[in-house]
Amino acid sequence: MSKLVRDLMHTGLITCKPTATLGQVAVLLDQHQVHALIVTDRDGRPNGILSDLDLMAGEWLSQDAESLKVMRSLTAADLMTQPVNSVEADVPGEEAVKILLEKQVSRLLVTEKGKAVGIISTSDFVASIADKALLKREVVADVMSDAILVCRGKTPVVSAARAMTSAGWRSVLVVDAKGKILGVVSGHDLLRFVKDGVDESKIVRDVMHPALTIDLHASLREAAHMMIENHYHRLVVTDKEDPDAFPLGVISTFDIVAAMARADSVWQKQ
Repeated sequence: MSKLVRDLMHTGLITCKPTATLGQVAVLLDQHQVHALIVTDRDGRPNGILSDLDLMAGEWLSQDAESLKVMRSLTAADLMTQPVNSVEADVPGEEAVKILLEKQVSRLLVTEKGKAVGIISTSDFVASIADKALLKREVVADVMSDAILVCRGKTPVVSAARAMTSAGWRSVLVVDAKGKILGVVSGHDLLRFVKDGVDESKIVRDVMHPALTIDLHASLREAAHMMIENHYHRLVVTDKEDPDAFPLGVISTFDIVAAMARADSVWQKQ
């Protein structure tokens, strides 16, 4: 790894005051989609760190009305971890990894000449690993998304919408108990409920549309042709040699465009 911490870190800090309630911390974590906040003193100096796992302790301990009352009275200062482990921005990334492993923590405060300038986390290093992957764009398997959002046919529509929103996905694959593909629910399938409202008893099987599948060894040209011909933005990736197996992933227009946008793509070379 030749990159410095400053090359991998997230610039800036999401902070809260020591007096912030656990409920207020939860709102900040959700709004900024982060796993931890830096707790600062009255002068804005980092004083501790509070993560989503710390909040889980509060949720778990609130077993009855009395304990909930106690937990609601706690503040960020009561649950934060001190001291905040830090690393200088100009040290090699390997040094930060060493600290993460030795301290058994997930993130470090990044400083520059002693001043806090950002955060570097395990996720940043995972992303750096992904960036090292050699670009291949010959077949579907080269650019598809291996992760896939799934639900059962009996899942309520409102639950599917919530899962799509929290995961940042535009669709959810509907499968039966054995993983057999039943269909797909996309944002377009849910649009009609914005106008008419949604019956909480409505399930995804009632609104899904048929899924189109493509073999992982098919060419990108084949995938693009199938999307254009059927006006589909995504295809479910399967293995034709094992058709009854659980789906392998999804390839979408975004996956293909992302491959085209990479600096080492043939589309970017003059």
